[in-house]
Amino acid sequence: MALEAGLILFIVFAILLILGMPIAISVAVSSIVTLLLVVPFDIAVFTSAQKMVSSLNSFSLVAIPFFVLSGIIMNGGGIAEKLVNFAMLFVGRIPGGLAHTNILGNALFGSMSSSAIAASTAIGGVLIPQQVKAGYDRKFATAANIASAPTGMVIPPSTAFIMYSLVASGASISSLFLGGYLVGALWALSIMIVAFFHAKRHNYKTISRSELGSVGTVLKEAIPSVMLIVIIIGGILSGLFTAIEASAIAVAYSLIIAMFFYKTVTVKDIPRMLRDAVLTTGTIAFLLATSSMMSFAMAFTGIPQAISGAILGLTDNKLIILLLVNIVLLIVGMFMDVGPAIMIFTPIFLPVVTSVGVDPVHFGLFAIMNLCVGSITPPVGSGLYVGASVGGVKAEKMLKPLVPFYIAILAVLFLITYFPQVVMWLPNLAS
Repeated sequence: MALEAGLILFIVFAILLILGMPIAISVAVSSIVTLLLVVPFDIAVFTSAQKMVSSLNSFSLVAIPFFVLSGIIMNGGGIAEKLVNFAMLFVGRIPGGLAHTNILGNALFGSMSSSAIAASTAIGGVLIPQQVKAGYDRKFATAANIASAPTGMVIPPSTAFIMYSLVASGASISSLFLGGYLVGALWALSIMIVAFFHAKRHNYKTISRSELGSVGTVLKEAIPSVMLIVIIIGGILSGLFTAIEASAIAVAYSLIIAMFFYKTVTVKDIPRMLRDAVLTTGTIAFLLATSSMMSFAMAFTGIPQAISGAILGLTDNKLIILLLVNIVLLIVGMFMDVGPAIMIFTPIFLPVVTSVGVDPVHFGLFAIMNLCVGSITPPVGSGLYVGASVGGVKAEKMLKPLVPFYIAILAVLFLITYFPQVVMWLPNLAS
């Protein structure tokens, strides 16, 4: 049954994509067709609709529209330009400086919100237009944003690690957090290296401090914008407010300084900004909802268990098992959200890897990175389509620009999988 369901799921999905159906519609239809193997049509449709609604009935998703709107306000209100000028005081002479700012911003912002999509929309929504304005290729800027968006999901505080620790008894949350800092740092660094060489090869202009005016002027103009970052991060770290509450604070603060300090936004601009935020949020929400349908269809028909059984039947060699687990988790990440995938596949693969001597903390680190990479990988990775939408580029045109970033990320994944001491030394030191 599971094999038949898997074939039907992927074949129907591929056919719909070839016919030119939108990605979200293709995901929804293929999921319903797969469910028809085990339940009647009316139940399949009703259950799918129920899953779509319930997947969006999450308080944590409230942050997305607020962060989207905050990014729109910062971009439309000129706040982003002040932040870029401030950042360029430090990285302006480095090839690809704006891309580096995007990458580091995603890592920091994503770690606070535990959401790659929120980071991609909030940071990329501000910096991609700035990179295009500075002469960067739009596809490259969008690719850097997409590739770095999930880094915050492996940098604590990470809900993914908390979920994993609940399923994998014996895996310390503190150890996972310490290892996650190293995984996220390596991921971000690998992308920055790609961005650096791309910028060098294409002779992207570096900005001298003299072009920005005096340091005092830049700082004076940037301080209100920089304070947004200080307020949000400081408030979250101090426990004054949550990341979700921070999203609303970001909107209020951005609007206040855009209207009353910079005076670049008026009351007449607000309806347009709200409309843009609704359109972007609607696209993101629909993609998330249909992705949850596919996750349910796969779990309900037993596809994950069939995949695990096939791996165990092939070999008992540790290196090969790790390779096969990585491949499976990468594929799973393309079709399932990180949370459900952790809940489903951790009980399946953890006994397998621990039987060949893999530490549960080590497995959690590379397993979650796999799933995060899958979230920006075609054909269904929601992070890819959301990031492409933020960058104003069709998703199918992003594959070539993303290839160098994929290679760098997979190199880091290989490193932490087969050389665990790279990410385990800090958790071991603290244990």
